[in-house]
Amino acid sequence: MTQGTPTPAEGPVAQKHLERLVMLSDGIFAIAITLSAIEIRPEVGEGVTLWQAWAPSLLVYFLSFLLIGVIWMAHRLIVSHLRDIDGPGTIINMVLLSVVALTPVVVRFALTHSQEQGSYLVYALAFAVLYAGLALLWGYVAFRARLTAHISASATRELLYKLCFASALFGGVAAYQLGSLVGAVICAMVALPLRWLAWRQGQSPAAS
Repeated sequence: MTQGTPTPAEGPVAQKHLERLVMLSDGIFAIAITLSAIEIRPEVGEGVTLWQAWAPSLLVYFLSFLLIGVIWMAHRLIVSHLRDIDGPGTIINMVLLSVVALTPVVVRFALTHSQEQGSYLVYALAFAVLYAGLALLWGYVAFRARLTAHISASATRELLYKLCFASALFGGVAAYQLGSLVGAVICAMVALPLRWLAWRQGQSPAAS
């Protein structure tokens, strides 16, 4: 037997590795959504109507559910194209999940401190990091490790451009919250070409 660089596991072993990663990821997303429900805290008090007591907390919950769901769908799309996962890909995924678990707290902070200057900075940064993490994960497994299957080159680039676009968009919001108009404009100038590139790749006949 020759010695050399380890190759990704194949067959049933590779499938087990990927299945474990998917189960862990889905569990973290489920926990994040559950924490959003736990964060529901009606502001009861004298002279407070039922609607006033429940509306802010329910808004936090449904917004958290929606945003976590969008991230989960993007993550599900990524793993649906994988045939295997290696060590670096697993580490990238774990870092991404650590930010997912913080999402309910981030959203609640943004909404409950909406009157304070820069209250949405943490929110915007969190989702810029989340989409950057998704882009990094997809870029690694698709272009570096080549662990994907049954997806065309144009569709691979389209997904990467979309993820980078979302990260740049939220980065622009974060820059605006920091009071940096120049930073916000730069992020917008990066985001718009990325969205156009994604559209162009989607129009390719080879896209699937």
